[in-house]
Amino acid sequence: MGARVGQEARCGSQGRSAPGSGAGARPGGKRRSCTLRSGSDPEAEGLPGRLGVSAQWGGPGQKRRRWHPGPSWGLGGRESEGNTVLGMASSSPDSPCSCDCFVSVPPASAIPAVIFAKNSDRPRDEVQEVVFVPAGSHTPGSRLQCTYIEVEQVSKTHAVILSRPSWLWGAEMGANEHGVCIGNEAVWTKEQVGEGEALLGMDLLRLALERSSSAQEALHVITGLLERYGQGGSCLEDPAPFSYHNTFLLADRTEAWVLETAGRLWAAQRIQEGARNISNQLSIGTDISVQHPELRTHAQAKGWWDGQGAFDFAQVFSLTQQPVRMEAAKARFRAGQELLQQWQGGITAEVMMGILRDKESGICMDSGGFRTTASMVSVLPQDPTQPCVHFLTATPDPSRSVFKPFIFGVGVAQAPQVLSPTFGAQDPVRTLPRFQTRVDRRHTLYRGHQAALGLMESDQDRGQQLQQKQQDLEQEGLKATQGLLASEWAPSLQELGSLFQAFVKRESQAYASAS
Repeated sequence: MGARVGQEARCGSQGRSAPGSGAGARPGGKRRSCTLRSGSDPEAEGLPGRLGVSAQWGGPGQKRRRWHPGPSWGLGGRESEGNTVLGMASSSPDSPCSCDCFVSVPPASAIPAVIFAKNSDRPRDEVQEVVFVPAGSHTPGSRLQCTYIEVEQVSKTHAVILSRPSWLWGAEMGANEHGVCIGNEAVWTKEQVGEGEALLGMDLLRLALERSSSAQEALHVITGLLERYGQGGSCLEDPAPFSYHNTFLLADRTEAWVLETAGRLWAAQRIQEGARNISNQLSIGTDISVQHPELRTHAQAKGWWDGQGAFDFAQVFSLTQQPVRMEAAKARFRAGQELLQQWQGGITAEVMMGILRDKESGICMDSGGFRTTASMVSVLPQDPTQPCVHFLTATPDPSRSVFKPFIFGVGVAQAPQVLSPTFGAQDPVRTLPRFQTRVDRRHTLYRGHQAALGLMESDQDRGQQLQQKQQDLEQEGLKATQGLLASEWAPSLQELGSLFQAFVKRESQAYASAS
C-alpha cells in the first residue's frame, strides 16, 4: 500500500516516502528514510511468505534535516543536528479535544482508490473497541435502541466494522460491507445545542453505515434521521453534560461528501477528485452541492444573512466568538491541508497513517485530559472486483500503535481481544441519573498496549525492541494487502475474513511476551 500497485515502496531521492510515525514528523521538509526488517513468521498466521522482505519507512521533517535509520514511532528517532534524541512530543496542556478526518480521491491518490482516514481524539482514559456487526434482517415495525433514544428499525442492515467508545451504541468511525466509510467530528455553531437527549452524531454515523450502500445514500440517511429525531445528548461518559453538533466525512469507492450540521439544518459538499480534510469547524463556504431546504430562510430570519450576494455557509453559521477548542482546530485544519497538498498525487495508506501520527501539528493529540484514542485508514479501490481494506488500531496514540487490516469476508467474526466487557442494565449509561459511577471498560488488547507504553517509557532499549515488533507487524499487513490488490496474493474468503483477528492475536502475543 506504500507504493503504486505492483511497485516497491521507495524512499530517499528516488521517490517520496510516507510521512513518519512518531515525534519529529513535521510537514514541509525532507523525508527521513529507514529500513524495517521483519523478524516474525508471517506464514504461521496464514499470511504470504513475501511479507518477510524489507520494506521502506519514511516521513516529513519541517527543518532540513537528515534522519538516520532507527525506530521512529515516538522513541529513538535521531536527527543529525546535534544528534538530538527526540522523545514523544506533546501539545499544550490547554489544547482541547479534537478529531481530524481526511480523504483522497484520485488523482490525489497514488493508486486508483479513494483513501479515507480519521483520528478519534477523546478523553485520555476512554476505551475504544472495534466491533464487527454482521448484516441482519429485522421485523417490520421493530424499534432499535441507540445510545439514548429508540428509532424505527429498517428491514435489512449491512455488515459493519466500527471503532467506538465502548460505553455507547454508535461509533466514531467505521465502514460497511459496501465500501462506505464515515467519520464524525464535533462542531459548535450559532444554532443552539439542545439540552435534551436525541441521537448522538456517533449514532447517526452507525445508522448510516448500516443502512446505505454509497456515500451519497449515507448522507440522505443522516439528514433524514436528523430531521426526524434531531441530535443531542451528552457525548462524554461523565455526569457533567457535554454536547455538540456534528460534521461528517463520508466516502465510498468513487467519491466523498462533507456534511456539516447546525441542529437540524445542514449543508453538504461533494468531492469527486482531490484531497479534503475536516477539523472541528465549519469548512463549507459557497461551494454547496446540496442543502437543507430551509437553510437560507432560517439564516435570514435569524439575521445572520441579509439574503444578498453569495451564501457562505461557514461564514453565516460559525460563531462570531469562537471557543478555544475551535480556534485551535484552525491550525490543525491548515496543517492537514498542507500535508495533503504536499502529497497530492502520491497519497497512499502509509501516507495517511503518517499524517495521523503527526504530533507537531496536533493531529496526533496527547494533551492533558485528551489524546488520540483510536485511528483508522481505509483503502477503497475504484475497481469493484477488488476488496476494500480497513486498517484499525483499537488502541490509543497511533504513533505507538499498530494499524491492523480488516477485510469483509465469509469468515469474519468478532476479535474478542478488542471487545470491551459489558455491564447490562447496571451500566452507568443505562441507570438514571446517568454516569454516576465508573466501570472498567478496558479490553485485552488495550490492557496489553497500556503495559507496552509503560515499558517504552521506562526501559528505552526494550521499548525500542517492542516498537520494532509493532512496525514489523504493521508492515506485514501493508505488504499483504498490497499483494492482494496487485493480484499477487489470492487468499480464500475465509482467510480474508480472519485477517484482522490474526493480526490482533499476534499483537496481543507481542505485548504479553514483553511484559
